[in-house]
Amino acid sequence: MPQRLLARWYAPEAGPSLLTPLSWLYGVVVALRRAAYRRGWRSAQRVARPVVIVGNLTVGGTGKTPLTLWIAQQLQAQGLRVGILSRGYGRRGSATRAVRADDDWRAVGDEPLLLARRSACPTLVARDRVAGAQQLAAQGVQVILCDDGLQHLRLERDAALVVLDGERGLGNARLLPAGPLREPPGALAGADALIVNGAPRHPSLAALAAQGALLRMDLEAQQALPLAGTASARALAQFRGTPVHAVAGIGNPQRFFASLRAHGLTVLEHPFPDHHPLTRAELDFADELPVLMTEKDAVKCPHGADARLWYVPVTARFADADARRLLEVLRTRLRHAGVEC
Repeated sequence: MPQRLLARWYAPEAGPSLLTPLSWLYGVVVALRRAAYRRGWRSAQRVARPVVIVGNLTVGGTGKTPLTLWIAQQLQAQGLRVGILSRGYGRRGSATRAVRADDDWRAVGDEPLLLARRSACPTLVARDRVAGAQQLAAQGVQVILCDDGLQHLRLERDAALVVLDGERGLGNARLLPAGPLREPPGALAGADALIVNGAPRHPSLAALAAQGALLRMDLEAQQALPLAGTASARALAQFRGTPVHAVAGIGNPQRFFASLRAHGLTVLEHPFPDHHPLTRAELDFADELPVLMTEKDAVKCPHGADARLWYVPVTARFADADARRLLEVLRTRLRHAGVEC
């Protein structure tokens, strides 16, 4: 998505837009599709295992992948076998396939590859989400986590978790293409839990925050890992004192840059569009300064043996009270589906 359009969507003042009539048309299509499922003209398909959707209402990164990893870890700690299902945005082909840790990201997508490596869960990419979920069920998983897919109504879900960006909120609160919304804000009422990534500073989140409807998640980054060679992990604080190149091809690159500055680093920003396939030329800054990138960028980085390159993994963290609330929501929904944890 062009950065100029994203900037307009998330600008403090929405202002008039020539795209507004297209947003009205998009809204009609969304409403008709929802009505078709609600009235039984189209039917959602249930698979043999409970499905938990981790999605968002807006275009652009909100933190779904770290939340999916956190949930997988929590459920695995309860003794459950978890499977992860994703469409595999940007991959070659559309066939359902398992994701292995050594796969080429072009074949499976960058986020599914990251999920497979970090979670050690059976992970599938499938354009047909129902077929993918059925395949995971046949492999013996007890719970299916669907990374994204909030708007994919054909696969029946047992729980829907919506992730919101605390800084950007719902943007200008307009539907695509005049704004970042895939669905009207009222769709939030159908979620089992609303998780906000960072402090809910955006005005569009004020009412939800006042109602106590938001569970806060923070993304914690503590160290950088080398992409190649035998170097050891380094605490981010060790990069202080000299500038670093920061590369981010994610939905909200500024979040990554801000997290590095929070550790006292001097950051030279290099934002790229979400899912951008990095090239060697784009990482050649004609100096020997360290290059820090997100973990999502690292899985698609042509690093070779370049000792300048480091990636910064993030981990989702919750306050104890919010973690308990979210886990209780999941336990209740899974229990209703016949799975105890």
